[in-house]
Amino acid sequence: MNTFAHIKHIGAYDKVSYYSVVVENDEHSLFEDFIAQHKHTNKEKLYHIVKWLEVIGKKYGAQTNLFRPEGKNADTSALPPAENRNPSYIENGKKKANALRLYCLRANSNVVFLFNGDIKTTQKAQDCPNVSKHFKLANQISKALNQAFIEKDILWNETLTDIVFQTDLMIHF
Repeated sequence: MNTFAHIKHIGAYDKVSYYSVVVENDEHSLFEDFIAQHKHTNKEKLYHIVKWLEVIGKKYGAQTNLFRPEGKNADTSALPPAENRNPSYIENGKKKANALRLYCLRANSNVVFLFNGDIKTTQKAQDCPNVSKHFKLANQISKALNQAFIEKDILWNETLTDIVFQTDLMIHF
């Protein structure tokens, strides 16, 4: 059975444009669902990730090393970056690893697709009862988006800094 989604522009900074997808019959994008789910229960962890989106968008661009690889041969990566690149998360006055994961597709250094995520409780995303479904869905959608680039349903603008697509484009995954 095919599932469909359409692309939704989330926002842009000087160096990065952020997109998400709205899965058929949903009102909100996966990223908007992520925000709604965690804005009360994981407020500090969520703020930390949103701040990283801003810093990446304004200062660095979507450099590969700023995203956390998740799973072998996975198209999907995650935020926040690994601890050694991520010294700024403080919880209850102590430096701590942020276990909240936001799954993403880094299309290039200027375009990132934001999906959903949750608190990761195991070493591997695919083994975690909280994030495995988000990780699996993000990988399915990432593969479909990559295929849409190959088939030229999604195109790059002239400067490769943003994407161009028909507003009614439906991604099948």
